[in-house]
Amino acid sequence: MTAPVTIEDIRDAAARLAGVAHRTPVVRSRTLDDLVGAQVHLKCENLQRIGAFKFRGAYNAASRLSPEQLAKGIAAYSSGNHAQAVALAARELGSSAVILIPEDTPKSKKDATAGYGAEIVTYDRYTGDRVAIGEALAAERGLALIPPYEHPHVIAGQGTAALELLEETGSLETLVVPVGGGGLIAGSSTAAKAVQPGIRVVGVEPAAGDDTKRSLEAGERVSIPVPRTIADGQAAAIPGELTFSINRKLVDDIALVTDDQVRDAMRFAFERLKLVLEPSGATGLAALLSGQVPVSGKVGVIISGGNVSPERFAELIAAR
Repeated sequence: MTAPVTIEDIRDAAARLAGVAHRTPVVRSRTLDDLVGAQVHLKCENLQRIGAFKFRGAYNAASRLSPEQLAKGIAAYSSGNHAQAVALAARELGSSAVILIPEDTPKSKKDATAGYGAEIVTYDRYTGDRVAIGEALAAERGLALIPPYEHPHVIAGQGTAALELLEETGSLETLVVPVGGGGLIAGSSTAAKAVQPGIRVVGVEPAAGDDTKRSLEAGERVSIPVPRTIADGQAAAIPGELTFSINRKLVDDIALVTDDQVRDAMRFAFERLKLVLEPSGATGLAALLSGQVPVSGKVGVIISGGNVSPERFAELIAAR
C-alpha cells in the first residue's frame, strides 16, 4: 500500500513554505549537553510564525484549496495553536476563517486567533465532540475544514520541521518529538526515517495524557478521558486514525513526563537558553532533562511552541 504521506510530499510542502514560514533556528547549549550526556540540537518552532510548528501544516493544506473554496472560507477546530495557524494562513491567502476553540483555551491563544481576523466559536472540551461540532459548522457554512492533524497535507507540512533540522545537523542518533494528536511526530518520523533510516524516533506525552503510548502498546487506538495537564496542546483523548497508522510503523518509543518535569524544563529554557516555551513545547526538553529518554551522541529535539502569556508563564514556573 502507498504511504499516506511520503518524503516527496514533505519536500513539496517545504517548497510551498519557502519564504512564507520561518526556517527556525537550531539552538545548542554546552550546559544542556553536559546535563544529558549528548550533543543536543533544539529545533525552535516556538520562533515559528504564530509561535508554533502548526503554521507549517495549516498553510500547506490551505494553499492547496481552490480559489472558489478560499473565497468561501476555512474552518478548523483546535486547542489554540492550530487555530492561530489556520487564521494566519487564511489571511495570507486572502480567505477567511471560523475557528472552534475550547472554552478553557488560554486567553492569549484566543486573542491571537482573533487578532489574525478569525471568527471564534467556543465549546466545552470535556462534554463536546469537537470533530462533530466542527464538521457540522463547516458543512452549514460551506467552509473547507482543515483539521489539526488528521490530514495528509497537514502532516506533510509538519514534517518540514524535522527535514530542516536534519538538513542542518546531519545524521542524528535520536529525534525527540512532542505528541498530541500525532501529526507532528507522524510528519517528523516520515521525514527522518526517509532521510536517515536508522534514526530512533521517540515521542513525548504528558503522563496524564498517554493515549498514544497506550495505543502503540495495544496495537490499536486506545481512548482515555480528556487529560487534565498544563500541556494543553497535548490534551488528546485518542490518537488520530491517520496519524496512528503512520506512527505505529515509524515511532520507536513514547516517553512520559509529569507536569512538574515540564515546569522544570520551561524554567531551564528561560534561564539558560533564553527561550520562552509553552508547556507543550517543553515536553521534549523535559524528557531529556528528567532522564525519561536516555540519549547519547547527537540528538534532535523539536521545541514545538512558545505560546504562553507572561502571567501564565510566571505562574507555572513559580509553582516549582
